[in-house]
Amino acid sequence: MIEPARPESVFRVLLVEDDPDHAELVRRGLEDQHAPVDLTVLEDGEAALDFLRRRLPAADEQRPHLILLDLRLPKMDGLQVLREVKSVPELRAIPCVVLTTSDAERDVARAYELHANSYLVKPGDNERFTELMGQVERYWLQSNRQPAPLLVAITAPQ
Repeated sequence: MIEPARPESVFRVLLVEDDPDHAELVRRGLEDQHAPVDLTVLEDGEAALDFLRRRLPAADEQRPHLILLDLRLPKMDGLQVLREVKSVPELRAIPCVVLTTSDAERDVARAYELHANSYLVKPGDNERFTELMGQVERYWLQSNRQPAPLLVAITAPQ
């Protein structure tokens, strides 16, 4: 097993996914890697932003190490969530991986315009989905190195 690139013992992942079957496949895929992952699943974009905002300006130990973001979400779609996350200085360093069924070039291009860190299309079968989650876990949670947290207080405009 690869040693984690940072000293935390548990990796926090926020999954924003409205399909319970896909959420379960992500959970199983991450569990199969035997890495200590604390997975939070939220079913819509507004809930995801509320969750992230409640962690500001709190210390980084409460923030996720990775956001897995579906595009087709109720209330607020994944691209809107991505735009918001990448516009907040205290959140923008969190890697956001789009994990979606859409292979449309316009969605890929738009996600990268909004500073997605990766764009992954969900495989059609469970075995390949689990394999993809293993790749995500190994790269983003074990091999990838993130900067030390910047604890910047949010101040209202004067």
